[in-house]
Amino acid sequence: MQNRGAILTFAIILALVCLYQLSFTWKAKQIEKDAIEYAQGNPDLEYIYLDSISSEVVYNFIGIKKFTYKEVKELEMNLGLDLKGGMNVTLEVSVVDLIRALSNYNPDTTFNAALARATEMQKLSQESFVTLFGQAFQEIDPNAKLASIFNTLELRDRINFNSSNSDVLRIISQETDAAIDNSFNILRTRIDRFGVAQPNIQQLQTKGRILIELPGVEDQARVRNLLQGTAMLEFWETYDNMEAYQYLVLANERIKEIESSVAVADSSEEVSVAEDIEGNVVPDTMQTGSLLSELESYSTTDSTGTVIDNMEDFKNDYPLFYILNSNTDQAGQLLRGPVVGISHSKDTAKVNQYLNMPQIKNIFPRNMLFFWTANSVDVTGNYFQLIAIKVTTHDGRAPLTGDVITDARQDFSQIGSTPEVSMSMNAEGAKTWQRLTKENVGKSIAIVLDGYVRSYPNVINEISGGRSSITGLESIEEASDLANILKSGKMPAPARIVEEQFVGPSLGKESITAGMYSFLFAFLMVLAYMLFFYSKKAGFSANIALLANLFFIFGILASLGAVLTLPGIAGIVLTMGMAVDANIIIYERIQEEIRAGKGIRLAISDGYKNAYSAIIDGQVTTFLTGIVLYIFGSGPIKGFATTLMVGIVTSLFTAIFITRLIFEWQLKRSKNITFTSKITANWMVAPKVKFLEKRKISYVISGILIIISILSFFVRGFNLGVDFQGGRTYNVRFDQSVEVADVQSALADVFGSAPEVKTFGTDNQVRIVTKYKIDDLSENVDNEVEESLYRGLVENGLISDNVSFQNFIENYRLSSQKVGPTISDDIKKDAAIAIIFSLIMIFLYIMLRFSNWKYGLGGVLSLAHDAIITLGVFSMFHGVLPFSLEIDQAFIAAILTVIGYSINDTVIVYDRIREYLKLYPKRELDLNINNAINSTLRRTINTSFSTIVVLLVIFIFGGANIRGFIFALLVGIGVGTYSSIFVASPIVYEAQSRFKKLISKAK
Repeated sequence: MQNRGAILTFAIILALVCLYQLSFTWKAKQIEKDAIEYAQGNPDLEYIYLDSISSEVVYNFIGIKKFTYKEVKELEMNLGLDLKGGMNVTLEVSVVDLIRALSNYNPDTTFNAALARATEMQKLSQESFVTLFGQAFQEIDPNAKLASIFNTLELRDRINFNSSNSDVLRIISQETDAAIDNSFNILRTRIDRFGVAQPNIQQLQTKGRILIELPGVEDQARVRNLLQGTAMLEFWETYDNMEAYQYLVLANERIKEIESSVAVADSSEEVSVAEDIEGNVVPDTMQTGSLLSELESYSTTDSTGTVIDNMEDFKNDYPLFYILNSNTDQAGQLLRGPVVGISHSKDTAKVNQYLNMPQIKNIFPRNMLFFWTANSVDVTGNYFQLIAIKVTTHDGRAPLTGDVITDARQDFSQIGSTPEVSMSMNAEGAKTWQRLTKENVGKSIAIVLDGYVRSYPNVINEISGGRSSITGLESIEEASDLANILKSGKMPAPARIVEEQFVGPSLGKESITAGMYSFLFAFLMVLAYMLFFYSKKAGFSANIALLANLFFIFGILASLGAVLTLPGIAGIVLTMGMAVDANIIIYERIQEEIRAGKGIRLAISDGYKNAYSAIIDGQVTTFLTGIVLYIFGSGPIKGFATTLMVGIVTSLFTAIFITRLIFEWQLKRSKNITFTSKITANWMVAPKVKFLEKRKISYVISGILIIISILSFFVRGFNLGVDFQGGRTYNVRFDQSVEVADVQSALADVFGSAPEVKTFGTDNQVRIVTKYKIDDLSENVDNEVEESLYRGLVENGLISDNVSFQNFIENYRLSSQKVGPTISDDIKKDAAIAIIFSLIMIFLYIMLRFSNWKYGLGGVLSLAHDAIITLGVFSMFHGVLPFSLEIDQAFIAAILTVIGYSINDTVIVYDRIREYLKLYPKRELDLNINNAINSTLRRTINTSFSTIVVLLVIFIFGGANIRGFIFALLVGIGVGTYSSIFVASPIVYEAQSRFKKLISKAK
């Protein structure tokens, strides 16, 4: 074996990297276990415990590098929402509304007709909405000018009557992109403040759509309100640190008095996490000086001169200043400006609690508010500033809000070319801004977004005319972000939830349990099967490779930051079956070499050499379908694709190299290696079935199945999931068994029509599907539908009157999903593109790899055969079998996986046909094809059987959530095995023979 040392070195390095990456998951679980023990079942205390150590070093990796808990969490393996519970939301910022706002809601008929046509065009196009709008506008009136519509007060500096339509579209695109990016940044800031561990937020390919994943979150209503609220941009006057400090000193004294009382101290131990997340302290009323001298009094020196700090005494005497550092210079003198203190992120909740106490509120002036800064003052993101706000209006509102901003952009100052923000306001805003700046020269104006201070520039002089610049910014990025924030008040297009999925924590735990049981059982089955079929020695080597493969998969997934989902676990188990397939191909080739009379060393060498092309071709085709799944899938399906692709790569490495290293080690020590057991030694060895002679029988069988399937498509149709038809789905668990008809009747009145209800898993659990208010985009509609669901079940006695709505949401409603009509259209479109694209890719790969288009034709037709029959089974048996047979994203993932697996089987046969045609060019084509199918038959049956056994284990133990998905794989792999033998190769023979006859006739 060449390069053995390099391969061994690489394997060791890879193992160490995987061990390093997985160590963070182990450490995170260890810390979370400590938090659970500390909290004693109180989730708030658990959160506070973990939040308090977020910036503390908790892991010292073999003395080389130290990691804080926050860093450990970022590096641990992520669990998907289906395993951990939580909420997955897709929001859409309406580009239509943005364009209307840019035109100042112009009533022009051509303009509005173009918007309507572009909306329809977008359903069938991947182009951006602005591009489609331009096309629609041109089609409706080729002579119309967009400049006449968008030459508004806000855009007059960039658009004039001579601007071409393409120039106007470019500016519209820039403005809408900036608005969407700003919405994304606002949402990201809100999510960061929500206190969710490992949130994920990303912009999707469709412009204006934003995906947010919140693992572990339970309060759906609060998340909806948080995400869908319009950004609130405000300009506030501020107090100076010198003015506010004396009140903070008095507040500290009062807090000290309160905490000295045991009764009040006990009640003050309750820390509201919501206050830290939602917000800002709003206290209602006043000695300057420095704490430096006081701090010195809490330090003593021992006999060696070492300073001893009595910080516990300081904490007792100065409870507020212990967690809120005064804004002073190094000499301890108060600094000017609106910053009154700095706190660690873990202490902000406690500061809020103190300042919200009624006894403390009375100390501060009624017009003094406190807001935290949105950005930290340190690079680690731990310390935040507290800003003192001055209320100057009678109604307590900000004197100026974001709706007066007409434009804001990042620019450069004329002196020094430093980054700044140029801002302009409308007439009303300019007047107020002039008054504000006149009255606050030398003071700061706080720019507040969603209750957090984004900037507090100092006013140099009075500003008239509504045009001003904000300077003193440190970077272009900071200036650009501030410009986007200032423009947020101009765009009246809040993000709306168009797709939502929620998995309750109990269902997440059940999924983990079911997934792990199915995984362990399936894995043990594979290990036992290899030992049984290929003897203890060869089977043991394959099992070591499988264990290494499993370790590498988890390690690489952790290093990539991939999310492990329930379909992802199924993908890993399926990968185990494919890894076994690679070993089976190698072992079968070695046995062929041994039967040909070669010695064990040469047989192993030639067996590996001859198996390479079949293994690589088969795995590459499956890898291609994994790429398609990753591109067009989302959520759990993307997780499945990731594990599948990673598993294919690691399977190739372990099956080809790890087992070879083991055999080389055994040969070096003259060990006796056997590649079959006594029971299986002669099973299916050299069969002589004449498959091509029976091809017409297989054509009839396949034809009948395809006709029945297609008829069923039209007669019975499909059970489309909400992914494909839009709607809402709720999985509800009752205290007792319920009848489907009773649930339908109970909800018919509240929903306006009877929803679709099916038993899901056990007989006390149902899945409810409805389109009730699915087209309603109002902010509270999702909460209203859930309240209607609760009311209908309670009023009809299916749920006890003693169960509150909150209890129902937390304990009875296990999961929910919402897919808006526009999203469902896109999902259907992406599914069709994914299947067609994968078939084209496979056809081209096989055609190029085998240098013959007939192989590609046979492969693609057999795959279409597999897909149609699998669809037919789902069409015929939905509503008959006792588990869900929905056509959803998971089913499409199963179809694509079947395509990859089936073509893998087919390519193995094709590879042997190609080999025989080179070895025996004078033999008849049908003889070579028959011999190729027979020589790979043992491998084909072996691999399919082991994979089907594995899938059966997952089907039985994996839980109801993925049972339909696994059933699709079972049907597809069974049909795929049949087609690789009885369909694909005969089609190649037919095409080759008929094409040859046509060529002969042409001559």
